Amino acid sequence: MNNNKLSVRLLWYITPLVIIPMAIQGVFSLSNVTSSSEKQAEAIVTRFVEQQVSKSQNYTQLYSSIIELLSASPDLSQYLIYSYDEHNRPSKERTKLVSALVDEFGNYVDSFSHILSIGVINPQGEVLSYYPKAVLETRESYPFSEQLTNSRKQQNLFFVTENDNTSIYLTYRLFDSRFTLDSPKVLGYLIFHINNSEIAKSVANNYFSDTVNFIMDSSGKILFCNQVDINNRYVSEFELQLLKKTSNTGLFSQVALRTLADEKRMILAHSMGNDLYFVTALNKDSLYKAGKTITMYTALLILATAVFLPGIIFLVVRRMLLKPIESLAEASHKVGDGNLNVKLPIDRSDELGMLFQDFNHMVNQIKQYQNELLDYREHLEEKVVTRTQAIAKINKKLEKAIIEAEQANHLKSRFLANMSHEIRTPLTAIMGFTETILTQESNNKKAKYLSTVLRNSKHLLELINNILDLSKIEADKLEVETRALELIPFINDIKSVIEPMATDKKLTLSLNIEYPLPSIIHSDETRLKQILLNICSNAVKFTEKGEVALNVRYSPSTEKLIFTVIDSGIGMSQQEQERAFKPFEQADISTTRKFGGTGLGLCIAKNLAQILGGDITVNSKLSEGSTFEIIVATNNQNQQITMINSADSAQAMLKEEHTTHAQQFEGNILVAEDNKDNQDLIRLLLSQWGISPDFANNGAEAVEQALTNDYDLILMDMQMPVMGGLEATEMLRNAAFDGPIVALTANVMKNDVDAYLEAGCNKALAKPIDKSQLEQTLQQFLALDRSSQQNWEELFQGERFKQISSNYKAKLPNLLEQIAHLNEQQDLNELLALAHSIKGSAGCFGFNHISDAAAELESCIRDHNEDGLDYHILKLEQAIIFILNLKEED
Repeated sequence: MNNNKLSVRLLWYITPLVIIPMAIQGVFSLSNVTSSSEKQAEAIVTRFVEQQVSKSQNYTQLYSSIIELLSASPDLSQYLIYSYDEHNRPSKERTKLVSALVDEFGNYVDSFSHILSIGVINPQGEVLSYYPKAVLETRESYPFSEQLTNSRKQQNLFFVTENDNTSIYLTYRLFDSRFTLDSPKVLGYLIFHINNSEIAKSVANNYFSDTVNFIMDSSGKILFCNQVDINNRYVSEFELQLLKKTSNTGLFSQVALRTLADEKRMILAHSMGNDLYFVTALNKDSLYKAGKTITMYTALLILATAVFLPGIIFLVVRRMLLKPIESLAEASHKVGDGNLNVKLPIDRSDELGMLFQDFNHMVNQIKQYQNELLDYREHLEEKVVTRTQAIAKINKKLEKAIIEAEQANHLKSRFLANMSHEIRTPLTAIMGFTETILTQESNNKKAKYLSTVLRNSKHLLELINNILDLSKIEADKLEVETRALELIPFINDIKSVIEPMATDKKLTLSLNIEYPLPSIIHSDETRLKQILLNICSNAVKFTEKGEVALNVRYSPSTEKLIFTVIDSGIGMSQQEQERAFKPFEQADISTTRKFGGTGLGLCIAKNLAQILGGDITVNSKLSEGSTFEIIVATNNQNQQITMINSADSAQAMLKEEHTTHAQQFEGNILVAEDNKDNQDLIRLLLSQWGISPDFANNGAEAVEQALTNDYDLILMDMQMPVMGGLEATEMLRNAAFDGPIVALTANVMKNDVDAYLEAGCNKALAKPIDKSQLEQTLQQFLALDRSSQQNWEELFQGERFKQISSNYKAKLPNLLEQIAHLNEQQDLNELLALAHSIKGSAGCFGFNHISDAAAELESCIRDHNEDGLDYHILKLEQAIIFILNLKEED
């Protein structure tokens, strides 16, 4: 009975609360839908018109850019100068100039399909040259020649009615290349006749079938229209003023145009520039037809909602809320009477389902607490004994943890003391020898002292790198990269590093390779080399006499590579072997005093091996030597890998690796490079392959030369004055240049290279220039000519390279003055450009410390690191001063 009363009251409340707001909302919704649908229809048509206008404007702007590009042609300029001074030139030269100009006009007409003809006229309107797309077409004059003479614009756009069609002409005023700003001299006009199809298409596009679109000029003449019979008509003066007044307002005007048979239409006008207007005229019913349909459906939806929604809400509330509440009340009553076997059905996941689940959980908890209370009463004494024993175990663990913590603290104290010694030792040598060089010693001893400083600096750097590596490993931040690695040259590199160390201690170093081996593995070369050099150098360091062996074999079943390092050194006890791979630990204190080190090397090596898919194990005996086994994954799954089956095959790979072929190439190369020193160097380098390149000092010159000459390859510097390499590459690709373009730059980060490739470059080469990469690029894009060879190393020992390098050194004082001046003026943009230039040019001449300092300064400016700016400027200045001092001493 209560439920029935609640249901009735709920229905009485729901009905007015739903119907009254729905009625009010319906009135506003209908009004808003009608208004918004009309506005939306107008907005759609407006966007459509703007798109057509944009297409037409882009079309004319494209060919405006093209005519401007052609106006800068040297052939055209020479031809006009010749035409002006024709009586001073021989006829053979005229024929040559005319032929070059016709060829260039033909290239543009063939490259751009919408150019119908290209003509050149003199200031008197006489046609000097004319090249049509149609073979037999000729032209004696242009109807707008007088308008060109009176116009002050550099470019003009003309629409001329010819054979009941509107033709489009683009003109560009041509000056004498020898003119001055005080007295410019006009030699003629360049004229493009372009196809009107694109503009006609924009007019022909109709949003509604009965739409009338037309383009008119400022005089009211209709130039293009989707209704042919209206072409070349004039709108009345009143209509013209109305259309001009409402253009670009985005507002529709309902007027009757005499041109459209006085039929009232919705008119929208849009200015196109160049005194042109795009006009569209639509029937009002067509424009708002979709909005009326939406309004009708909206009204029906609101009415249906007001009728059916109250009943639906009531039924849903009754089913989802009232009946579950009744079930919950009944179950609660049973629990209150002591019946704990009640369980509500959980068949829903909403709030009521969670409430039923919590109710069942509450009943289960009550039952569990009752059972636990009974059990607790029965086993209280037993639980007290058990808890006492647990507390005793915890106390023992705590005591053990305290002991381990004290041991760890002791180890860290030892590590800090050892680290202090390791850091202070090289620092003492570095500081002492540096002060001696600066204050006391003569020049003939500086090289020896600087060598000592460098050796101690490298030791200190290795120490810091080990600490950083361990920190990254412990923080799980150490990154490795998997790349293809040629195995035989890699093993040979390891041997070449360890062999001098063994020779210095009069030890025998043997390399034993068990074939077959994969020719290539996929791993991190830097980290794998770090592991092997650490283990092998330790074997040499802890061996006083005897030999050190490096064994290499491959396990096909596990697809892993196994390196075994065996020495006859001091060996380790079982306890020492257990501590060998722990950080901060060595065999004992005497080992640290005698051999040095921090105890980090083996720990880092083991972690790196595990990251590379393997591990390191050790087997050793005191005074008998140690055997370290390093296992790494080859990661050659799903790869076609060639196997090396014999020592002869491996030796052949090494010979092939170290053999250089100085090949000769055939082809024309353009080098875009603004730095004169780099130009000389690149010219010298390319001469070794029999190539004599052309040079452009900036991107604009590169574009001009590439479009007027036939080049097989372009080497493009990315940062140049006037126009950078990126912009030049994009312009060449837009002008249909399809030859290979290779970026030549000091910025070779991945995002930079991706930008070069996206702009149209085929490849990117880094500065300083690497010979093998440059040779591979020439092999890729040029034809071979093996008629002669020259050794690459002889190039850098020749007089020509020494002269170029000497010229660059002579400019270093000027660079110092520029750096100081720009720093004083706080001109960071120019300082950034100068640092980038120095980074590339200094590296090319082998001054790597100058190049590195310039690169750090460039990064500092790009990152807006103001705190480190003075330091990096000083570092670059000191690097340059160091080279100048060496020059003076020589």
